[in-house]
Amino acid sequence: MEFRKVTTLRLEEKSWEEIKTVSEEENLFGAPTISRAKQIWNTLSARTKALDDSFYPIFMNGDLASQKLFALVAVMANDTLFAEFVYEIIREKMIIGINECSPSDIRLFFKHKQEQSEKAAGWTDQTLGRLGQSYRNFLYEAGVTDNGREIRKILKPILDPEMERWLQEQRMDYYLKALKGER
Repeated sequence: MEFRKVTTLRLEEKSWEEIKTVSEEENLFGAPTISRAKQIWNTLSARTKALDDSFYPIFMNGDLASQKLFALVAVMANDTLFAEFVYEIIREKMIIGINECSPSDIRLFFKHKQEQSEKAAGWTDQTLGRLGQSYRNFLYEAGVTDNGREIRKILKPILDPEMERWLQEQRMDYYLKALKGER
């Protein structure tokens, strides 16, 4: 919903600064505090800016499922680690026909990343738990998984042809393959 608000205002040719001002002064996102409004704005603007502006009309003309997938692509474009998770875990599971994701899949992914990166190696169990929960929520909200308590069923998305074309034109094949479960 918030992503749609930002995209709508950008289509109305509002500047980033104008949207930020509206966000803070009119509580555009219904945040409980000014601090939370700023946090929401920073996250949304970073995600939206991660995609080329040419996505706005395709997003607005798409159905709700396509809009959710666009928002997921924006998260992936803005968060390399999450993009790697979708590509390495979700995509791979779709390819081999294992259509569920478990907490152990998430733990193994993070363990592997901790072995590759000093920064990741310093993350606490609490940080990893929050990240894992965020990843599960992103996928559920986008319709890529169900909301199972432990094991989540992967629901291979059907991409709108316009969205798929846009991703190809933007040379975002990595994200396209991740969403479609393709090699």
